[in-house]
Amino acid sequence: LRTIGGLTRKYARNLADITVRQNLQLHWLTVESLPEVVKELDAIGLSPKGACGDVVRNVTGCPLAGVDHEEMIDASPIALEIAQLLTANSEFYNLPRKFKISVLGCPTWCTYPEINDIALTPVRHNGQVGFSVRVGGGLSNEPHLAVRLDAFVLPEQAVAVVKVITEIFRDQQVLRESRERARMKYLFTKEGWTAERFLQEIQSRLDFTLQPGAEEHVPDETLRDHVGVHRQRQQGLSYVGASVLRGRLSGEQLEAAADLADKYGSGALRATVSQNLLFIDVPNEKAAELVRELGAIGLHVEGSPFWRGAVACTGTEFCKLAITETKGFTRWLVDELEERVPQFDQQLRLHVTGCPNGCGQHWIADIGIEGKKIKHEGKVVDAYYFCLGGSVGQHSSIARPVGYRSPASLVPEAIARLL
Repeated sequence: LRTIGGLTRKYARNLADITVRQNLQLHWLTVESLPEVVKELDAIGLSPKGACGDVVRNVTGCPLAGVDHEEMIDASPIALEIAQLLTANSEFYNLPRKFKISVLGCPTWCTYPEINDIALTPVRHNGQVGFSVRVGGGLSNEPHLAVRLDAFVLPEQAVAVVKVITEIFRDQQVLRESRERARMKYLFTKEGWTAERFLQEIQSRLDFTLQPGAEEHVPDETLRDHVGVHRQRQQGLSYVGASVLRGRLSGEQLEAAADLADKYGSGALRATVSQNLLFIDVPNEKAAELVRELGAIGLHVEGSPFWRGAVACTGTEFCKLAITETKGFTRWLVDELEERVPQFDQQLRLHVTGCPNGCGQHWIADIGIEGKKIKHEGKVVDAYYFCLGGSVGQHSSIARPVGYRSPASLVPEAIARLL
């Protein structure tokens, strides 16, 4: 993180964003600076490969792998093996569309397996921990929650199963007819595939037989951000989750976070899909002091429900597809809501996305707002369309568009009325 902080200050106008896939985005890079940036990233084991294009994107996993006291299996070695197999692999360069995979071993499903193309979630069967398999999740303008297959995958089978599913996606010529309908979810929503047919296709390509699926416990918690101070499986240690508002950090904040990780923990830092940072291996007696120092650099461990629950996509500031500006708007929106509804104390997932592509994941939020343009007081202005009641877990549901759109300037007032 210290290296990325330096790159951010030197080449990216002192601005970096944590994304909803545990990545870090740098902006304002010039063509001349790219070789040096890539060289420095490579030196610390990071790469821009798989960050964009019709390829396998970065494989997400539980940021608490190996430390969560409730973890069923440390799935990080499997996630790494999958990433090493599929990323920058010429067999999977030209997929019909982008392809997202999540592999986790924690019972809270913190990486939102429900919205990935492939998701492996932990389950116990006959005394052994393996994985359930879900396929076909995705959001954008036609959201679809992943379909669970009737299969129990052993850890040693996981890489082969994921590879075969990726090959099935690659080989579907029908998905290459239109980029608007090229994600794997369209096999289910437009092409008539069922979970049974998908499983049959997987089995026909494997040289081993998958066991039937095992009973699983779907978590009821929808706010899976790991924010706060929580004990680790290692005796006497805690992890501290800091909420990074809209995922945006300066180079100085990145470097300060790295210094704090060294000072109070083992130097380990992990990013979450909620655009937050986790500090690992903190002695219990030092956790409170770390919380105070994090607050001093603008990273809140005990922020308001609005600060904690806010997520924002890149927006028009850097995304050519976006319709509205999102990052500055989200910061202002949180400030306004804290002032207007100071007594509000419930968990709230408040997601802001700047266009129908839904990178801000508004479809699975309690309150999701999608960027639009409308005419207001004689001028075309940024506006937001409201979607309510989205959820993951036991009560998984796509948010309901409620037919209400508001100029951006009036969104705080509308949300305050709603709450």
